[in-house]
Amino acid sequence: MLDFSQFSGLILFMFIFTAGFWLLIFLLTFVVPYWIGGTIWENFILKKEAREAAEGK
Repeated sequence: MLDFSQFSGLILFMFIFTAGFWLLIFLLTFVVPYWIGGTIWENFILKKEAREAAEGK
């Protein structure tokens, strides 16, 4: 049987472990695709502006 200090340590470990797990899931499913999509979109806009500037010369 666990005494209070062991039990509280186990609860703290499980909280940190599950918080890290859900943070990793959140980053992989929302933040990283948003970041990659924004980078691709920004590069597309910059190339479009450069092409329009070259055609305007």
